[in-house]
This record gives sequence, structure tokens and C-alpha cells, in this order.
Amino acid sequence: MGCVSSKQLKRDKGYEDPNILAKETTFSVNEVEALFQLYKKISHSIIKDGLIHKEEFQLALFRNSNQKNLFADRIFDLFDLKRNGVIEFGEFVRSLNIFHPDTPMAEKIAFAFRLYDLRGTGFIEREELKEMVLAILNESELILSDDAVEQIVDQQADMNEDGKIDFEEWKAFASKNPALLKNMTLPYLKDITMAFPSFVLNSGASDEEL
Repeated sequence: MGCVSSKQLKRDKGYEDPNILAKETTFSVNEVEALFQLYKKISHSIIKDGLIHKEEFQLALFRNSNQKNLFADRIFDLFDLKRNGVIEFGEFVRSLNIFHPDTPMAEKIAFAFRLYDLRGTGFIEREELKEMVLAILNESELILSDDAVEQIVDQQADMNEDGKIDFEEWKAFASKNPALLKNMTLPYLKDITMAFPSFVLNSGASDEEL
């Protein structure tokens, strides 16, 4: 896979200078250019306008644009930094940086807190946590019974028993249950120019399936 020149990138909708994005993220310039190829593939999978729509994001994650998934919906909302219903290239790179193996765990924990705070209140309500835990477990290899999830939420998350989880409680909870942050890291991002798999959180799909 060859690198794409800046002149070619500028002709594409949603272009943002790879040098600027590289300075703001863990990615190198070459890796940003490789990510642009991935971005273009996703952004032309359904609506060929060079922007990633929710249906295309769903397709990239789960190979099914109609599958309703709370985790995917929340990830899309957090990637959509401008809140305009689409993901532009700069948003894609800056947000994807959270999932890089070299991104500090503290940043992953903070992102996950925003992911779980469904109503944007600055707290994670108990039911929000349970709903998101079940959604993530459903997309991972982990299988826990409802009783086990209830026990985790009741005994470890809401430490002051006020019915909601603040950020400090979340940090302590996430530290005790690192498996819940499993989907916050995509190992292939460490060698994006060496290996170029499809953008699937659960992995396993070939590029042709996108």
C-alpha cells in the first residue's frame, strides 16, 4: 500500500492536513495517510460523499448497517465532535487515537466515562452502567450472567451508594475491572501501515467484506 500525496488528499472531502493530525495524536504522518484510505473506504460504503454516516459506521463495525447497537451508537456520537450527524476525517483520526495501544489508560478511562454517561449529566446512572456493560459484553468474548453484572454494579461501582457513579468512582471501578475497557484498544492501530484490516472492533472481517 503506497502513501497518498497531500495534493491527492486535498481533493477529497473532509481532508485535514496529516501533519497537523500527527502532531495532535499518537499516529505518525504515514499512519494518518493510511487511516485516510480506511476512512475513504468506510465513507464510500453506502453514501458516496466522502463523509462517514451512522449507517456506514455500523457497517464497518458490525458488517450490518441496520443492526441496532447501543455501543456503536454511542461511539458514533462521541466521534461526531461537531454534532452534525457525520464523521469527518479529522474527527475520525482524533477519536480513533483513543483506541491506540499507546494511548494512556487514563484517557481511555475518561473516554469510557463519557461513553457510559448516556444522558450527559456528568454522572453514570446505575441503569446506564448496566445497559452499557451488557452491550459491551455482548460485543466481546466475555459472558457474564445478569446476576453477575448486577453484583459488579452494586458492589464495586457506586461506592458511596448514592445511586449514581461520579468520575472518581468510575476510575476506581474501571481499575478493578480492566476487562470492561477491552474494546478501548484496537491492537492493529500500532502497526496500521504494516497491517491494514477492516475497521471492526471485534475484528475478523476481511477488507473485502466492507
